Formats: sequence, C-alpha cells, structure tokens
Amino acid sequence: MPYSVGDVLAERTVHLTRESLVRYAGASGDFNPIHYRDDIAAAVGLPGVLAHGMLTMGIASSVLLAALEPGVRILDYGVRFTKPVVVDPVDGADVHITATVGAVDDEAARVDLKVTFGDATVLVKAQLRIAA
Repeated sequence: MPYSVGDVLAERTVHLTRESLVRYAGASGDFNPIHYRDDIAAAVGLPGVLAHGMLTMGIASSVLLAALEPGVRILDYGVRFTKPVVVDPVDGADVHITATVGAVDDEAARVDLKVTFGDATVLVKAQLRIAA
C-alpha cells in the first residue's frame, strides 16, 4: 500500500446552506420538514433545521474521494451519527473533514474521517477501507 499510518490524505471545510438541504432533499427524496422548516424542527424539540445525516456522510466521504488517485477502490464505509449539523438560515453551517490513514495492511488502508461542526464531532467511527 502506498499509504502510511498518520498520512493526512485530505482536509476541507464544506459550507452548507438551506439551499444545499433543499437540493439534497430533491435528489434523495427525503422531504422530512426538519430539514427545511424551523417551526417543525422547533416543535419536535430540535435546536434548528438539521442537515440530512446521509448528506453529512456523503460530504465526508467525497472529500476523501476527490483526493484519491484514479483506480483506488472503496471496500467499505461506515459511520455512527452523534451530533446534528444545525444549518442557520442566514449563516449556514461549516462542516470540517480531515481524512487520516489509521491502519494499513497488505490489502487495504483504513482511513479515519474526523468530521466536525463547530466544536462538536458529528460522526464517529467514520472509516473507509480503500485499496489500490
């Protein structure tokens, strides 16, 4: 494997807006109003309109995928959702992703994604296994 434990393969901050959420809802078919209506989010006890979990997961992996050489295969990808990404109607939300090699064997590398929103880690055990 051309990777070593500790290598940072990608790092990026992605800005989400309410428009991002509407576009994702249209693409995914997930029109749950907690993703675009403040009144509904508040009525169910949420701190605000939330980004879709699968959108956050997809953005996190896309940061790594954009940095990989052609031909690298994703063998596995999993995450655990821990905190929501609250998307402000004016300021939006910045999600920061760092992809670091966590383990390497003869067949694959495990890439650990650190995904944060403000001071909160929003995905834990966010890991992809990749092979060249």
